[in-house]
Amino acid sequence: MVRIKINGRWRELDRDKDLAPAMTLSYLLKEVLGLTGIKVSCDEGACGACTVIMDGKAVLSCMMLALQADGHEITTIEGLAKDDPVVEAFAAQSEPGYGTALQCGYCTPGFVMTAKALLAENPVPTLGEVKEALSGNICRCGCYAAIAQAVLRTSEKVRAGGCR
Repeated sequence: MVRIKINGRWRELDRDKDLAPAMTLSYLLKEVLGLTGIKVSCDEGACGACTVIMDGKAVLSCMMLALQADGHEITTIEGLAKDDPVVEAFAAQSEPGYGTALQCGYCTPGFVMTAKALLAENPVPTLGEVKEALSGNICRCGCYAAIAQAVLRTSEKVRAGGCR
């Protein structure tokens, strides 16, 4: 048996029935378990759309075998609260000079999960640190300035004591 804690709940999967040896974590989460918030765009680790948090770190789920997640804790976009400060900041970000952090939305789950992991590790990042952390994620709509601004706004809110 393979045990993976996904969004706070332990799942037991039969290694022979539920998992193929070459099955990726993204395939398991999206296709087998129905967590459709994960987006698989490039399927080769180049875009960041499939980012999830494993044991507190952002990982590309298309680059991991599902078997490698055995015994680990995985958080997907579905595992975040609706009032999560990062989610709220992305939804609220729309201002002159920066624009919107959401356009088509395809890249958004990956950016949110990457930002969540960054802020858990470094609650007060500089703009340079935000850009570096998000550099593995691609937004085809070009919303980079607004995405960075949403992450910085979340950090400001944390500093002001406005979120948990």
